[in-house]
Amino acid sequence: MTKQIQFFDTTLRDGEQTIGVNFSVEQKVQIAQALEKWGVDVIEAGFPVASPEDFEAVQAVSRAVKHTQVTGLARARKGDIDACVKATKDAVNKQVHVFIATSPIHRESKLHMTKEQVIQSIHDSVSYAHQFFDIIEFSPEDATRTEPDFLVESIETAIHAGATVINIADTVGYTNPVEFGELFKNLRENVKEFDDITFSVHCHDDLGMAVANSLASIENGATRIEGTINGIGERAGNAALEEVAAALYVRKDYYQATDNINLKETKHVSDIISDFANMPVPHNKAVVGANAFAHESGIHQDGMLKNPQTYEILTPESVGAKKTTLPLGKLSGSHAVMAKLNKIGFNVDRAAMKDIFPVFKRMADTKSIISEDDLRVIMNQVKEAVH
Repeated sequence: MTKQIQFFDTTLRDGEQTIGVNFSVEQKVQIAQALEKWGVDVIEAGFPVASPEDFEAVQAVSRAVKHTQVTGLARARKGDIDACVKATKDAVNKQVHVFIATSPIHRESKLHMTKEQVIQSIHDSVSYAHQFFDIIEFSPEDATRTEPDFLVESIETAIHAGATVINIADTVGYTNPVEFGELFKNLRENVKEFDDITFSVHCHDDLGMAVANSLASIENGATRIEGTINGIGERAGNAALEEVAAALYVRKDYYQATDNINLKETKHVSDIISDFANMPVPHNKAVVGANAFAHESGIHQDGMLKNPQTYEILTPESVGAKKTTLPLGKLSGSHAVMAKLNKIGFNVDRAAMKDIFPVFKRMADTKSIISEDDLRVIMNQVKEAVH
């Protein structure tokens, strides 16, 4: 049975918590419009109560976005919820995102609250939000380090108070795919309303498993994935939504899931975030990195020239990236060198490569990348040697 997966983007809220990142209101509107074009279902535009600028940004995004749901973040406090009500009042589609920490270390060290006090806070805040919003997302912060029975109690309290979405937050990137599956199994067995509401996940990347954990949640019952573009965010960042989207696209056979993402807009929205955040995308970054569709190894280049599917499971065109490149370097083989020479106007065959390739290898040992001008120099050297 095919599942419909929602994408919840928090680039404007959690993504802006990246050290050194500070989007202007105008930039947030541009990002939100690009996210809507990309196809996300929900945009978390900010934390309205945090500052006048954050309130203004949520308000501006609410007015600019035409179809996508807009949400603001709120602690389990009336004042926070009131700020979300005011900031999102002009949104065509809106929701609110209420959270409180539930793990022992957060309850005791940060909140200084008992279990009973946390449960009461969940009930009171969600009930209050229910007066203003039809869609209420509740997040038990640090859910993956919360006692299983107390997590169930917290979730059921939120549902009974009016929550329609439950977001399982792996706040510090602590869990792994197998444990996440077990967590969802426990929820399915003990939360009576499991099939009646939307389960979401918000995974951090502290141990490099945010995307893997997000995908594992889809296998185990989640139908909403939260994250950011390029994986930016607090500490090591969040699940990179473009990677989740690409995985669901490439492995439709396995995940049996569909979504509203327009994959061809992926590179464009990634570039906008990189530019506005002043954070270059690492060259080896999956899906959107400069090297994601580049091949230097001779064996790989030979395979690519014969059939691109030998070494590419995703085409650059499918994510809006530039065409595949075969940069020439010391690891390149004669097939790729011959193909490049013919492409730039030299008529060479395999026999000619016996003289050309040794000259190429000598130059490649001294340079990281051999350019078209370098190839012309090589061909002149070969021509002079022959004569």
